[in-house]
Amino acid sequence: MRSLPWLDSRTISGSIAIGKQTSFGKVLDFRPGRTMNMTRSDLVTIIVIVAVMLLLGLVAITNIERRRATAARISCVGNLKQVGLGFRVWANDHGDLYPMSPKLKDPSLRSEVLAGRMFRVFQLLSNELSVPKTISCPADNRWAWVEWSALTNTNISYLLGVNAADDKPNTILSGDRNIALEGRLLSGVVALGTNSPVTWTRAIHKNFGNLALADGSVSGSMQTDPEQLRRHLRDSGDATNRLVFPQ
Repeated sequence: MRSLPWLDSRTISGSIAIGKQTSFGKVLDFRPGRTMNMTRSDLVTIIVIVAVMLLLGLVAITNIERRRATAARISCVGNLKQVGLGFRVWANDHGDLYPMSPKLKDPSLRSEVLAGRMFRVFQLLSNELSVPKTISCPADNRWAWVEWSALTNTNISYLLGVNAADDKPNTILSGDRNIALEGRLLSGVVALGTNSPVTWTRAIHKNFGNLALADGSVSGSMQTDPEQLRRHLRDSGDATNRLVFPQ
């Protein structure tokens, strides 16, 4: 078989010849049937190049994950602000009272909430919240694409503050559900004192969490600074903070 001219070392321009020593070092011969005479320095060079490529890939993946986590936290804050606004709009039409208020003429909804069925409140606010996705954090693994009529606690990412009221702006209205007490993830109806040693977990925002207050504001804090989270319990104005978690 006639060899292709571009495989012939004599046709290569310049001083570089396949498998020959040049001023740039040895050029490896990759032609079929030829052995690769690699030196130790060649192997070291290849290893260094592969290591650098892997490191660059790892840095790129880390940056992508960091941006994704930041975007999820920002979206979560937007959701909680909309939740807070939804409660205030509803309260404007009901004597400045939230759906959980014991002062409502029909306190049956509060009984539902204290029984753990917090999804009833969000169903009531369906017009104000528009879509169930509003009560699902983007960093959570909960499925929110359901009809309001089919909503359950398992579709909800956010806790609910039973004591939240329009006239008590510092009370906890809602927030991320990844709160633990003495290492145990909280679930159901929980009564927390002003000195309860609560912390955020890694479950959703990786040691970070957001809280929505009754005045419509949203506050974020890190697990590394648990005092920020505990301060909200102390500043709520209630000796006992009754919260419902959708676990």
